[in-house]
Amino acid sequence: MFDEILGLPAHALIIHAAVVLTPLAVLLSLAYALVPGWRDRMTWAVVPLAVIAPATVLAARQSGEAMKDRVFGGQPPSGLLGDRVAEHESYATPLLLSSLGLGVAVLVLVFAAARLGRAVAGVLSGLIVVLSLVVGFYVLRAGHTGATAVWGA
Repeated sequence: MFDEILGLPAHALIIHAAVVLTPLAVLLSLAYALVPGWRDRMTWAVVPLAVIAPATVLAARQSGEAMKDRVFGGQPPSGLLGDRVAEHESYATPLLLSSLGLGVAVLVLVFAAARLGRAVAGVLSGLIVVLSLVVGFYVLRAGHTGATAVWGA
């Protein structure tokens, strides 16, 4: 399922969704958390991104595994390329987990903040800021190391 799309490696296509939607989710989540006055106007965008961005990261991770298996025949690559692929791959799970955490935190803030009170909304907003920074770091590192693995440095 995650191997090819129309004869092209799925990973090369799927990562573009993750590379665009994950930073967008980070930016809108930050705005949602830090500017309460904008929340009513942003809910329509923040809610779908809280679900879709982690889904694209999962799809990128799975398609990367499929591509690695196909290109390298199930064996880890060796040498400099192997080191670059391993480094790139090491960011997949932390990015997935942190983007899931961000998505959950945003959804809780959207759907429960009014019922939970200002203090809880403040704590959730702080958590969203921290998770946004973590997700931003991992998406940047994953993208950079992936590009380095493919194109060299």
